[in-house]
Amino acid sequence: MPEFHILRALSLAVVTAMVAACAVGPDYVRPEVPVPGRFARDAALTDGDVAAPEVVATPDPDAEFWAGFDDPVLTRLVEAALLANHDLRVALARYDAANALARETGFDRFPTVTASATARDSRVSADQLSGAAREGRDSDSYSGSIVAAWELDLFGRIRRDVEAARADTRANAHDLAALQVIIAGDVARSYLELRGLQERLRVARENADNQRETLQLVEVRLSAGRGTDFDTSRARAQLESTLARVPALEAAVAVTQHRLAVLTGNAPGALISELDAPASLPTLPDRLDPGTPGELLRRRPDVIAAEERLHAATARIGVATADLFPRFTLAGLIGTQAFDSSALFERDSETRLVALGVDWSFLDVGRVRARIAATDANASGALAGYEQAVLLALEDTENALVVFAHARIEDQHLERAATDSARAAQLARVRFDAGATDLLDVLDAERTQLSSQDAFADGRTRTATALVGLYRALAGGWPTRVPERVQVSAR
Repeated sequence: MPEFHILRALSLAVVTAMVAACAVGPDYVRPEVPVPGRFARDAALTDGDVAAPEVVATPDPDAEFWAGFDDPVLTRLVEAALLANHDLRVALARYDAANALARETGFDRFPTVTASATARDSRVSADQLSGAAREGRDSDSYSGSIVAAWELDLFGRIRRDVEAARADTRANAHDLAALQVIIAGDVARSYLELRGLQERLRVARENADNQRETLQLVEVRLSAGRGTDFDTSRARAQLESTLARVPALEAAVAVTQHRLAVLTGNAPGALISELDAPASLPTLPDRLDPGTPGELLRRRPDVIAAEERLHAATARIGVATADLFPRFTLAGLIGTQAFDSSALFERDSETRLVALGVDWSFLDVGRVRARIAATDANASGALAGYEQAVLLALEDTENALVVFAHARIEDQHLERAATDSARAAQLARVRFDAGATDLLDVLDAERTQLSSQDAFADGRTRTATALVGLYRALAGGWPTRVPERVQVSAR
């Protein structure tokens, strides 16, 4: 049969072409970006008489950093955010969409098979027929067919397109991981800020109680004729100044509680009852061992996402370049046609078609070369974006290292100042009771105590959040939760 010889020739040509097929365009090679062997700020920073740190923590890149704070409330909040945060759900939807499009692109490597069937009952106008022919106005026809079409990927256009789609999907996956790093860090930072604000609120209220006792003492002395209205006014003014701190701190506590609730996917007031009870800040290590810059770049999801986008842009150069070469399409049809449904599957009703199509854009080479130039430019931009992501990751880590190291030094000084100021205020009161000093010394000592204790609580908070910033910069493999997919019913 001549059709058999045609099919055999086409099959042989396809097999030969596929064996010799190659993918045009450049193969992706990870760019070499020079990085230092160690961080410039990875050594402990000391200042004056502050002792060098003795506790050096080495974070596990696969561990969940918040568990190291040993705070069950913080752990629950972070895990809830990783499952229900709305920004993460948006990022997950983007990843799902990219993954679905990548699967769709992958089907281009295989034949596209479709099936169709028709049944038609027609009648022509009597005015178009004459005489006896008018009795044949009605006619029926039936047909069914299976059609297969396959683009022969001789020059790698489809392979490069699939490669680019898969790289885009991986980039979206790492975008999701990078956002998880951000969300987990935001929750931890906000929680520690909340505990710090509650500590500052406790300090303000405690100092107000002490100053209220001082005012009562002065008023008693005034009643006994041993004081003056001037002393009473100064003591009352200092108490009112301290009490004025309380509303602002209470507002800051409420705002932070609202932020934590929204980060965990809840209404702003959902966590008030749970977070109203104060808790102390966790014990912190003196410093962390950040490892090497090379290790950092291998685990930072934002850097990996930038590299995957460079990979995708490189592959798309091949997609555009393939248009300089002919595009071959093999098509086939097997079907049946008949005027009577009972004859639809008889031997004489069969139909078939085998075709080899060639599409070549060589006559439009100017447009093709313009597209190639555009993809080249996109790849150059993606390379610059990758290199910038590397530099920003290194900068982020260096900054986090130096901020945390200096915060620890500041923390030690503030702790000493708070301890000494409390002792000084106590001694000033004893001396005042004994008549060895005047009220001004007591008020000045109490004012210094409040300032020092508030600064220490604030400094401890900044040290804790600096540690979170360092964990966030190091970006281990810890964000493993998948946000919940919420089913939204159509209205």
